[in-house]
Amino acid sequence: MINNPIQSLAEAAASWHQSPLSDDISQATRRAILDWFATTLPGCVQPPAMLLAAACHSSRGNGKAVCYVDGSLGSARHAALINGTASHTVEFDDIFKDGGYHPGSPTIAAALAVAQDQEASLEQLHRAIIAGYEVGCRISLAIQPSHYTYWHITSTVGTIGAAVAAAMLLKGDATIIANAIALATSFAGGHQQNLQGEGMAKAMHPGHAADAGILAAMAAAEGMTGSMDSLHAPKGYAAATSASTGNWDAAFEGLGEWTPITRMTVKNHGCCGHIFPALDGLRILQSEHDFAVEDIHSIHIEGYGPTYNMCNRPAPKSAQEARFSIQYCIAAQFFLGAVRLSAFTETALAREDIRAFMPRVSVSEDAELAAAYPRKRMARINVTLNNGQTLNHFQQTRKGDPENPLTDAEMIAKYDELAGSVIAPETRVNLRHQILHSHNLPQEVALQ
Repeated sequence: MINNPIQSLAEAAASWHQSPLSDDISQATRRAILDWFATTLPGCVQPPAMLLAAACHSSRGNGKAVCYVDGSLGSARHAALINGTASHTVEFDDIFKDGGYHPGSPTIAAALAVAQDQEASLEQLHRAIIAGYEVGCRISLAIQPSHYTYWHITSTVGTIGAAVAAAMLLKGDATIIANAIALATSFAGGHQQNLQGEGMAKAMHPGHAADAGILAAMAAAEGMTGSMDSLHAPKGYAAATSASTGNWDAAFEGLGEWTPITRMTVKNHGCCGHIFPALDGLRILQSEHDFAVEDIHSIHIEGYGPTYNMCNRPAPKSAQEARFSIQYCIAAQFFLGAVRLSAFTETALAREDIRAFMPRVSVSEDAELAAAYPRKRMARINVTLNNGQTLNHFQQTRKGDPENPLTDAEMIAKYDELAGSVIAPETRVNLRHQILHSHNLPQEVALQ
C-alpha cells in the first residue's frame, strides 16, 4: 500500500520533467494530440461549444491561448473551457479503458492552452500531457468501477489530470503538483444524470474540468495549499465518490515500467465506447457469413453493465441520445456502412429504414462479461436470420483498444475524415504534419 497517494503521484508526475522520452512514448503523445484535434475540430461548429463561446466572449481575458471555436486569443482558462467542451461533443475522444476514463479532452485542452499562453516548447507540452495522463489514469484505476455509478469520471478525474498537466507547464515541482492535485479534488464534479439525461451538460464536463484544473495549478504555483490526504482519507475524494478509500495498489501497479499514454484506446466509432464490441463483432460476423440487412430477423447483444444500463435506448430523440443507443448505432452501421459523423445528422436520425430496423435489436447484461469490466470490454452477438439460422460471435476486444490498436494509417484516416469536415484540405495536411513531425506548438486553425 502506498503511504500517501498524492505525494507518490506528484513525484511520478514531476519525474516527467526530466525522464527520457522513448520513441514509443513520444509517438504515443503525438498520436494523442492528433486524435484530440480530430475530435475537437468537428465539435467547434456545434453546440454547446459555440453557445459557450458566445456566452463567455466578454470574459475571455488577455492571453495567447487559442479558442478553436471562434479563433480568438485569450486566457488559458477561457480557451481550455471552450476547447475541452468541443472535444467531447462528437464522442470520438480517447479512452483509458481499464479506468473507463477519457483523459484527452480535459488534459490536452488544459495543457495546450497553458503551453500556448506560456509560449512553452513542444517538448514541455508533451511532458505535461504524459504526466497528466499518468496521474489521471492511475487515479481512475483506484476508484473504478464504483465511481461511475454516480459520477462522470472524465469530468471528475479529468479535473485532476488537467491540474497536473497545467502545473507541469508552470514549472511546478512535486510539492506544487501535489497541492494542485489536492485543490483539484475539491473542484472535481459532474454527475451521471447530466451524462445520461437530456441537455448539453455532458460535453461541458471536460471543458469545466480543464478550466478548473488550470485554476488549481495556478493557485498551487502561487503557494496555495491543499490537504495532502485529499485522495485517500476517510472523508477524502475516493471515499466520497467510490465504494472505498481507493484501490491504490491497482493504481500504482507498473509505475515506472509503463505509462498510461502508451495504452490508450483510439475510438473508431462516433458513439459510446460501450457499443463498440457489438459493432465490431457484427462487422466480423457479417464478413464471415455474407448476410444482408434484409436477411436479419433479430439481433441480441449480451454485454457488461453499461452496455445495458447506459446504451439500451430503443427510441432516441436527439443526436446525443443516439450516440448512446445500441439500437440506433447497430442500425446505422448496417444502413450507412459506419457510425461516424454522418450517422448523427438530422437526415440520418430521421431515416425511416434505420428507425424501422431498430426494434429488431435487443440487449441484456451478462454476469460473466460484467464481472470482467472495466478491464475487458466484450460482447456476445446473436443474430437470427429470416430463414431461422442463428449466428453467434464472441467479441473479446474492440478495434482501437491496445490489444487491437488502430494503425498510424487508420488513425490518420480518422483525423482526415473528422478534421476534414471543418477545415480546408491544405490546413488539414499542414496541421497533421505539424503534430506528427514538427517541433512547434500547434496554433490557430481556420475553420471553414
